[in-house]
Amino acid sequence: MYADIMLAVDLVDAGTQMKAVRTTVSLAQAYGARVHIITVVPDYGMSMVGGFFTKEHERKAIDEANKALHAFAATHIPNDIKLQHIVGHGTIYREILRYAKETKCDLVVMSSHRPELEDYLLGPNAARVMRHAQCSVMVVRD
Repeated sequence: MYADIMLAVDLVDAGTQMKAVRTTVSLAQAYGARVHIITVVPDYGMSMVGGFFTKEHERKAIDEANKALHAFAATHIPNDIKLQHIVGHGTIYREILRYAKETKCDLVVMSSHRPELEDYLLGPNAARVMRHAQCSVMVVRD
């Protein structure tokens, strides 16, 4: 049923990701699917905040996220699962959507926290991914 599953993780709040990780591992083992685990380093872009950071800072943040993602996956994803590590850089939901399309994923799994008032007004990343993904999306609450 699923050949390629994208698991989107927030390494800043890794503790809230565990139910989504367990769900992804179960699905990958059941279907023999490949897991594409992704985390996204936000891009400050041309905003006023972005002017305070150098390109070296951006590169260092991406490198650190890559190391953290590999360590997270090594701890939580069994060795028998085919795995691709992806570190996106930019707007979180756009990067998830871009890589889901690029890797031809047929399922995106991600965690969602309890919605806050501002989430209803602005729309959290999970809601945006659900609205715009060209594949199935499973949002797992802890």
